[in-house]
Amino acid sequence: MNLQQIKSITCDDDIYTAMQTLKYKDISFLINRDQKGYWKFAGYVGLGVGVFLLLVSLQMFININILLKDSNPKKNGFDFISVTKQITNDNMGRDNTFTQTEIADFKKIPQVAEVAPVLSNQFRVTANAGNVIPFSTDLFLESIDRQFLDTLPANFTWQPGQQTVPVIFSSDFLEMYNVFAPAQGLPQVSQKTISAVNLGLECYGTTGVFTFTGNIVALSDRINSVIVPQSFIEWGNKYLAGKNTQDPARIYLKTRDANDPALLKYLDDNNYRVNKDKTKFGRIKTVLQSVVTLLGFFGILIISLALLLFSFYLKLIIANSRQNLHLLLTLGYSPGWLSKVVSGKWIVVYLITIVISIVFTAAAHYLFTFIFMQGELSFIPDWKVFGLAFLLFVMAILFNYLLIKKELFSIA
Repeated sequence: MNLQQIKSITCDDDIYTAMQTLKYKDISFLINRDQKGYWKFAGYVGLGVGVFLLLVSLQMFININILLKDSNPKKNGFDFISVTKQITNDNMGRDNTFTQTEIADFKKIPQVAEVAPVLSNQFRVTANAGNVIPFSTDLFLESIDRQFLDTLPANFTWQPGQQTVPVIFSSDFLEMYNVFAPAQGLPQVSQKTISAVNLGLECYGTTGVFTFTGNIVALSDRINSVIVPQSFIEWGNKYLAGKNTQDPARIYLKTRDANDPALLKYLDDNNYRVNKDKTKFGRIKTVLQSVVTLLGFFGILIISLALLLFSFYLKLIIANSRQNLHLLLTLGYSPGWLSKVVSGKWIVVYLITIVISIVFTAAAHYLFTFIFMQGELSFIPDWKVFGLAFLLFVMAILFNYLLIKKELFSIA
């Protein structure tokens, strides 16, 4: 179809029929393209680089979450972290226990499911293993809510008048003893054997000395302490130390993610101390995610600049073709329909640009997985990467269409 044929279309039916068959190639001779093609080429390159950076950022963000989650396995879907107050030269000698108000504030944090105070003995306790292990020492005892224990035998209970006290021993303490024992001529003890060792517990208070037998019923990998039933601690603090209430110096948090950046920020802002091994992945995760997020913002900036360059290019084309486009509009072709025909020219170009960006993203992810992760991650990019690429493609096409439509309406 040439210019004379287009001018010959006069009736509405002819215009409607032509609109059904007219394509960009039929009116391309009416579009005066800018001769400086490097503008267009620079826009394509900028768009491709920006999309690549944004897709790589998203894939790396996903990789970080997967790797750090696998490196910090949870038990029953929760993490349990110990929290104490930071001791400095300024607060030494002060009361650094947790008040009920502070414990209540922890319960208000969205990332925290439960809070449990760790109660400790306010009376003196000495322990010995009799003739089996000739060893005696002052001992600290603690208790915590039963649901926070990773090992909970059925016999872990105590009532006043009961002579035997069940004890849950820290696995780390057993390992420390086995390292220390040979140098002191003491026998090493296995995890199975330690349950056969009975401890003599001598509890000193204002009312005298009470002797109990401590039976190690389990080992704990979660809590580094010597755990006894809460009823025993409460009884001893009340009848031996004369204290009915006690503010804990340590609490445990039950959370879905001990590495949650918001939770870590709350702890740091309030000068609370936590086990660094439990939260080190979260601190690494925060730094890496910040770097990846910055890279993603840089990609968005490049995409925005590329689309801005495209807008100048399209405006220049439309300005140079103003008379011809005005003729088409005068003949009855609507700006919306003409916008769709003209903007359709760039669909293939945008599609090729996005596909090339996806290929480079997949190659970068493959090399990262193959070289650094040795196949621990899937070699195929996450589906979210493909979803984001499709969204960017649709946005680019929509941007072109709306821009051309706006310019054509200004001509009409």
